[in-house]
Amino acid sequence: MAKKPKKSTSFNVFVVGQSGRLQYEALLFAASFRHFNPNFKGRLIVAEPQPGPLWPRDPRMDDALVLEALNELEVEVIPFENRVFGHSYPYGNKIEALKALPKGEPFVFFDTDTLITGDLGDVPFDFDKPSASLKREGTWPTLELYGPGYSDIWKSLYDKFGLDFESSLDLSQPDEYWKRYLYFNAGYFFYKCPHAFGEKFLEYAIRIRDDAPKELVCQTMDPWLDQVALPLVVHALGGGRNTLPEGALDGATSCHYRLFPMLYAREADHVVEALEAVCGPNKIKKALKNHNPIKRMVYQGRGQKVRDLFDQDDLPRKEQAIRNRIKREGFWMR
Repeated sequence: MAKKPKKSTSFNVFVVGQSGRLQYEALLFAASFRHFNPNFKGRLIVAEPQPGPLWPRDPRMDDALVLEALNELEVEVIPFENRVFGHSYPYGNKIEALKALPKGEPFVFFDTDTLITGDLGDVPFDFDKPSASLKREGTWPTLELYGPGYSDIWKSLYDKFGLDFESSLDLSQPDEYWKRYLYFNAGYFFYKCPHAFGEKFLEYAIRIRDDAPKELVCQTMDPWLDQVALPLVVHALGGGRNTLPEGALDGATSCHYRLFPMLYAREADHVVEALEAVCGPNKIKKALKNHNPIKRMVYQGRGQKVRDLFDQDDLPRKEQAIRNRIKREGFWMR
């Protein structure tokens, strides 16, 4: 008889917010989270990088309307310092921000370009077994003619950190097929302690960046460094793929939309309905209208024109084909 999934304990949720696009996405994330999680008992946090030598300009959120709206949504803005990454690799924010979160308290991280569409309290997180988003493509590594294959490349990383490679494999997938190897999108991840997760994540990322195995000599680390280190961290901490029921995140409860034209083109009706509902309140609208893609796509109706270009039940197989059609029609925005 199958065991029932563990019921979630209390946990915190965080994203990273900073000046420019991310502050508006952070506000939209927070508005959607509060809309669908009215009884949430944890802390909703926006981690904010602070000025320092690794930033040529002040990275803090600078739209007063965004800050006011976040305050009304009872979002805690928590500062953190960049000691390793910063402007040169902003994806490292999600790694360095972890040390600013409450130690020993379970957390779930989301990229800001995520919309919450359901109650996270219904998601059976097992915070002892970390995992991350499986909404990914085989973006890394890129194999070179006569170069090492997937197994050699990934095994070299597991060996570097003293991890068992064989137990990380999905043996239902063919040898030398990218899905056989533990690989995540870093759009969300979770664990029982942000400090334990963050320390290992930072250690692995630095060592891969500065002293990669020879098998990685032809591999590009920017922007993939976080997604190369992440599966090693998850595996080292006793987690893996499929520690959540399929579709619990990146499905019924959250949507990592990435870009607003792509959201309207390919996501389910309930995602579009959620987006337009949470953008409705006046305080939210006043702030989000300062971000041109949201202004045009949501408030001026361009998104619905994009949606009308596609049959969401019969989309082109390749994302690039969707992007190209939107661009041809003059509706593309980043």
